[in-house]
Parts: sequence; C-alpha cells; structure tokens
Amino acid sequence: MKNSILDVSVKKIDGQAMTLETFRGKVLLIVNVASKCGLTPQYAQLEKLYQEKHALGFEILGFPANNFMGQEPGTDAEIASFCSTSYDVHFPLFSKISVKGADQHPLYGLLTKVRPDAVGEGPMRERLAGYGIKDEGASAVLWNFEKFLVARDGTVAERFAPDVSPQDPRLTAAVERELAKAA
Repeated sequence: MKNSILDVSVKKIDGQAMTLETFRGKVLLIVNVASKCGLTPQYAQLEKLYQEKHALGFEILGFPANNFMGQEPGTDAEIASFCSTSYDVHFPLFSKISVKGADQHPLYGLLTKVRPDAVGEGPMRERLAGYGIKDEGASAVLWNFEKFLVARDGTVAERFAPDVSPQDPRLTAAVERELAKAA
C-alpha cells in the first residue's frame, strides 16, 4: 500500500492512467458514486459545490463503484454519458473501481485505513440494517456517496457518511476550513 493518496495510480473514466499527484495543492472531495442509488441526486449537489469552489482550488473526484446492490452496473462510457446528460457533471470522473472487499482499490484501502470513522455516522447504517443489509464494520465504506475530504498536501482531513449531503453545513465548513489553509 502506498503511503500517500497522491501516490496512488488511478484511471480516468476515459481509461487514461494517472496518479492523484496531479491534484497536489488542491482540496479534494473523493466520492464513490452510483447511477441507480437513492442517493444519486447528490450528483446535482456535488456539481453545485464543485462550481462554487473549483476556482478556489477545490476538486471533486468521482469514483463509480458497483459494490452496493448492483447500483452502478454500467460501463465507464455509459456512466460518463449518464453523468453528463442527467446531471451535467463537470468534475473529474474515474474508471469504475471496487471500494470494499477482497478487490478493494488501493485508494480506498488507504482512505479507510487513515480515516476509519465518518462524520454523520448512524442514521444510514441503521436504515440499511432495517433492510437486512449486513454491517461490515465502521471502517468499511458503508454505501454509495461516502465522501473523503483531502487536504492540499494529500492528507485525509475528514470522512462523511453517505447521507451527509454535499450541502450539509458540516461538510461545507470542513471544505472551507481546508480551502483557507495555504497551499
């Protein structure tokens, strides 16, 4: 496992390989996304936050994942088209990955190891349990749209539960705090 998320290799949704080093000096919100989830409307809120803060050095990185009840079944091309036509997404999207389990992408292995607890933890976990969905422990990614806030130097500053919306004051205050820090 790499020591910094900036060292991790990823693929853009068009298949181009890169590392997150490209984003050094930016504040990042890394989100596992899905197109067929009850939380999918968060795409609109994420895009709004991105448009409001992008010029200040803020990036949202969307990582499609199909780990939760098959809610992201599409190909990378289908996902890119859905995001563009349904939500006019302009923030960077990456190739579909696994965010938990034996095939967990190294990025999510590092994110969950460094930041095992999420702000807003509780209601979503209880709701899922009500549907008979097994709890895999606090450090595992709970569901689609879990959010990791990364400081300009690549350290993981905060983690937010899936049902903490992009407009939630806890999340927006944390983004503002990180943006206020020098690059």
